[in-house]
Amino acid sequence: MLIRHSTHIRSAEITDERDYIDRRSFLCTLASLGLATAAVAGPASGEAAETVSSELTQSDALTPYEDVTTYNNFYEFGTDKGDPSENAKNFVTKPWTVKVEGLVGKPATYQLEDFIKPYKLEERVYRHRCVEGWSMVIPWLGFPMADFLKAVQPSSSATFVEFTTLLDPKRMPGQHTDVLDWPYVEALRLDEAMHPLTLFVVGLYGKMLPNQNGAPLRHVVPWKYGFKGCKSIVRVRLTDKQPITTWNKAVPGEYGFYANVNPEVDHPRWSQAKERRIGELRRRPTLMFNGYGDQVASLYAGMDLHKYY
Repeated sequence: MLIRHSTHIRSAEITDERDYIDRRSFLCTLASLGLATAAVAGPASGEAAETVSSELTQSDALTPYEDVTTYNNFYEFGTDKGDPSENAKNFVTKPWTVKVEGLVGKPATYQLEDFIKPYKLEERVYRHRCVEGWSMVIPWLGFPMADFLKAVQPSSSATFVEFTTLLDPKRMPGQHTDVLDWPYVEALRLDEAMHPLTLFVVGLYGKMLPNQNGAPLRHVVPWKYGFKGCKSIVRVRLTDKQPITTWNKAVPGEYGFYANVNPEVDHPRWSQAKERRIGELRRRPTLMFNGYGDQVASLYAGMDLHKYY
């Protein structure tokens, strides 16, 4: 499938990002975790593998690393934007396991390194749009979720994929509060999860995924609002019923299951017609499907996107 660059991007917006240079040290870190073979098959013993640069990417100006890692929604570590970067400093992500269950031919509980190892890591620059009306452009490192799902062999009756965040109030202090019903749960239709743009992510900006950004494993769906991305994933479950997701359960009138970026459907308390790109003063028009409509609109052919928001 050919993924085209957006026609909304101007060449003047493309910038040189000085922080975006430390790939070699990141690869060495991967090697130390036993994950280097996840990048490209066949490296010499002890040699850090190179990642693959993907064509499934955007050319927008990158949001600075400092902003990406200090302006976060991750309620498990607090509800203010600066809370996660402060409160997740000592979050321990090793060892880490991911349980795969439900309507799959190969259910299993994986150590993180075994979960990642079979797949090529790709570098993708994606737009990130929050339902709150702000946005970023982030260089993620991960692998297509479709590759993983094919390997675990969904049954013919599987139609949804559910993701669950770690439940551990000792390590995630925000879970002592009742702001949400813990653990955090999100889900995608199986065809959404299988789309080439959908990623499991283990890094950003050429570095291991910071704790506050969902370490050690999260998923990213760039045409949806950011809350659809589950962080610190410990369970993946395939099912034949639409799962009950956290924000849709908490405030169903404000947060729909689909959460597709749609400037024509306002949040009940604010307009979604424009967004504020972090680092910019001006507000810019919100793009339908976050600018990925050419790639994903066919997934929703015939659906009322005002009703299924």
